[in-house]
Amino acid sequence: MSNTLIILPTYNEADNLRPMMERLLAMKPALEVLVVDDNSPDGTGDIADSLAKGSERVHVLHRQEKDGLGRAYCAGFVWALERDYEFIFEMDCDFSHDPDEIPRFIRKSDAEDADLVLGSRYCEGIRVINWPIGRMLLSLAAAKYVKIITGMPFTDPTGGFKCFRQRALQSIDLDRVRANGYSFQVELTHILWRTGHKVAEVPIIFTDRFIGTSKMSGKIVREAIWMVWRLWLQNGLRRWPRIKK
Repeated sequence: MSNTLIILPTYNEADNLRPMMERLLAMKPALEVLVVDDNSPDGTGDIADSLAKGSERVHVLHRQEKDGLGRAYCAGFVWALERDYEFIFEMDCDFSHDPDEIPRFIRKSDAEDADLVLGSRYCEGIRVINWPIGRMLLSLAAAKYVKIITGMPFTDPTGGFKCFRQRALQSIDLDRVRANGYSFQVELTHILWRTGHKVAEVPIIFTDRFIGTSKMSGKIVREAIWMVWRLWLQNGLRRWPRIKK
């Protein structure tokens, strides 16, 4: 996994960053990590800098303000593409995503020559721990809503644990990606799916954070409701890929 980069977007993750980094740096084969911090007032960025001083496999990208998940990931993608990593991961810093799952994504990508591998909470049953029933129903309804409107066949299009091949990200004009909340996850998957790229899923176990607070908000939900209709229009009112490879 020496050609693998994990992108961790952070905002007020001071309690989670150091233990998460210990887990990631202990993995074999070795991988690298990019922390994209949005000027966290709790000192997350300073912790990231100290970790980077202690390991050449840790990198930090500081942004001046809290500007949304989508913009943070796009900045990380640009950084990664400039440095020629083959596998580029999206991953939360709060341990809702298990680092031990990372090799499974890479094996899946290699086995199916997939451009994008989605970590699914709903493939092979519901695999979620510690979520309140309301949040669970909202997530399941969102997945169904996306599938009905866009036609994408995936069980968990809103999930945030993902592995991109370099060639997939190179095919996307990141400057034109508009979604910035959790709907960003849907937009990137839809762009690749509708242009004929191979998208696969692997089942994961999702555990809700024990430390810190969720970034979910009403604004994020509203963006997601309308964004899928825009994607459908961009695909020429199709519910199937525009290009088949």
